[in-house]
Amino acid sequence: MIVTRSWLNEFIDLSSVSNEKLYETFNSIGLEVDSINEIKIAPKVVVGKILSCEKHPDADKLNVCQIDVGTGTRQIVCGAANVVDAEYVAVATIGAVLPGDFEIKHAKLRGVESEGMVCASSELGLPDTGKGIMILDESIGELEVGREFGSYEKVADTIIELELTANRGDCLSVYGVARDLSAALDIEMKPFEYKQEERMKLGIAREAELHTEGEMDADLRYKLATIGTIENSFLIQLRLAMVDVEAQGNLSKILAYATHTTGVILRTYNSDVFLNDNNKVLVRIKAVSKGIMEVVANEKCVSVVGVEQSDEVTANDDTQKLLIEASYIHPDTLVEAVASAKLKTDDLYYKTSRGSNPDLKFGLTFLASLMDRYSDINCYEGSLDVTVERENAKVIVDATEISSIVGMEVELNKIVTILQKLGFEISSMGDHVVAASVPLFRHDIKHIQDVAEEIVRIIGINNIEAKPFVFAEKPRLNDTTDRYKAKKALKNRAVGAGYYENVSYVFSDKSLLEKYGFAVTKESLELANPIAEELNTLRSTILINLLNAAKRNVSYSKKSIPLFEIGAVFDATRAQREVMSFVFSGQVEGENVRNAGKPAMIDFAGFTQKIGAVIGSFDLVPCTTKNGLIHPYQSADIVIEGKVCGYLAKLHPTVQESFGLPVTFIAEIDFEILLPKHMNATAISKFQGVYKDLSVVIDKNMGYYEVAKVLNGLNLPMLKDIYPVDIYEDEKLGDKKSLTVRFFIQSMDRTLEDSDIESVMDEIMATLARECKAELR
Repeated sequence: MIVTRSWLNEFIDLSSVSNEKLYETFNSIGLEVDSINEIKIAPKVVVGKILSCEKHPDADKLNVCQIDVGTGTRQIVCGAANVVDAEYVAVATIGAVLPGDFEIKHAKLRGVESEGMVCASSELGLPDTGKGIMILDESIGELEVGREFGSYEKVADTIIELELTANRGDCLSVYGVARDLSAALDIEMKPFEYKQEERMKLGIAREAELHTEGEMDADLRYKLATIGTIENSFLIQLRLAMVDVEAQGNLSKILAYATHTTGVILRTYNSDVFLNDNNKVLVRIKAVSKGIMEVVANEKCVSVVGVEQSDEVTANDDTQKLLIEASYIHPDTLVEAVASAKLKTDDLYYKTSRGSNPDLKFGLTFLASLMDRYSDINCYEGSLDVTVERENAKVIVDATEISSIVGMEVELNKIVTILQKLGFEISSMGDHVVAASVPLFRHDIKHIQDVAEEIVRIIGINNIEAKPFVFAEKPRLNDTTDRYKAKKALKNRAVGAGYYENVSYVFSDKSLLEKYGFAVTKESLELANPIAEELNTLRSTILINLLNAAKRNVSYSKKSIPLFEIGAVFDATRAQREVMSFVFSGQVEGENVRNAGKPAMIDFAGFTQKIGAVIGSFDLVPCTTKNGLIHPYQSADIVIEGKVCGYLAKLHPTVQESFGLPVTFIAEIDFEILLPKHMNATAISKFQGVYKDLSVVIDKNMGYYEVAKVLNGLNLPMLKDIYPVDIYEDEKLGDKKSLTVRFFIQSMDRTLEDSDIESVMDEIMATLARECKAELR
């Protein structure tokens, strides 16, 4: 966005504000200055009045002019074709030094004396205003012959180019930038007031009608006018050149100038295009879809509101009857609609897509002031309007919260003053709280954080006291944090036991889940857009993912592959739970001197111990879990606190072969049972205990699990611990086997005597003989 100092000065008094202050202010309020250019006109360049202009006697393209420069009349030879149309011009007199170190001297051109130069804009360091010399008029101020051209503030201006963020469409106009400056500098905006004379008493309704079709998303206002001649304005021409806006024709220049000044989107049509069979201007607005409003003339779309306009219907300097359009449409609605419809756009779409000024009356009034000054326009009374009922967004602003976000105390009165200057409407809601009604031109303001950003901008980031960062988090210990800590502790223990953590997607290959007998998501609940063909459903086990990971590691020549993962699994209805899964494939340890470079392969006992090192103590019972990964003869259910919560097994040989793995063991445990429980402290004995071994002969087909059930059912207070230490089978024992169990016996209140120990052991033996048909070996 490019503005000039004198242009801004029409809306805010900058007489006491230096360019340096302007630069600092713009940067502090987030309107970053990309460049600032102070135009300086060389001394001895003055306003001259052409008294006469005659053809050069010896050159067709030269004219000999007699020009009053204040100190006398000078004869100057000029080669610009448009000098014949000029009365007041900028003249570089003898001794003036122009840009490029070009000094004006007395000269003779084709035999004719010349005492100066009539200047084009580019020759004085001004932007190029077009071919030929500058033809001056009083739009820059009262023209005084002989006055230094550089003394006109609107000519020797300061051009400021601003870098705007995408959300600041409200500053894509001189008026919008002035509004931000007003708040930042605490200078009141100059009111713009103009009363257009309705010279033509005929009402617009007699000549024109407006019909709408569908739900309107755009605010529109149409004016009808007749026009004769349109004069050129040097100021408009110069300022448009300064801000890099191109326009062809005097009418287009005035429209572009009004739009750049006010931010209101303005277009003009040749009204003849809209004439119907009754010779009446009939404008039809058709809502094609959300955000797409077509302007239709005689069943033909001639423009799309805020998007583009057909060149064929655009008014020009020769048009005698104008239809003038001012429009506003919410940028979010428009951008989405244009992107969906892939519509062609014109230059004004940039402003409408970023957010134009919704104050259509202001835009049309400003345009009227220009047209009255530079043309003989006659407007019909009244206007044709389309008004959309819009509800301004409201943000509840708490001064305490604003101060907390900003990092310094900001009084409510200051907050209110700033917001009001920025165009917000404020209503009180109590102590330290107000409701801020967001103006339509600030469609980007939605939350209190956005309001806080506005306060920071206007106060100035440099005016906020620097403070050390303080992170004061409230205590938030709850079930979630407990779960996180437990998960972290389990992961640490798993890593300590030699496992590597695997991280995988919560998706899996549906065909593999079905192949190995796991649940799959119901068809109606399946993924709509899988991220990959092999990840086409929610996983019901992590083991498939871990086996795929182990397979990749085998391809990397890894010989020992211990992996674990904690994560979510889902049943057929998408009900979610968490499990901890393990896979151990290959060698039980790395190759080293101790094992002579030939470590043993992982086995059931070794895998069970490694699982126990992670999750703690557990029991194993005959396996009841059924799926295609489990080995039928080397598997068990995991029991913790008397509840089956998972399983442990050797990988089925066919699956092992399918994945190309060495000897592999798997386990999957419900994570909930692994969460630490609250445990009350129990008393411990201060008296010495004893360990006693008991070797018995039992049936060869009886497992230790059945013996353990019997032993755990004993009600012997002195019996503290039970575990097996040896199982021995021999031909001499026939259909029997030897089992050695170790018992820990301890009293809570006295030192054990031999009779106590014997009593406990006798009870144990009697129970085993009765329940398990055991015999003392």
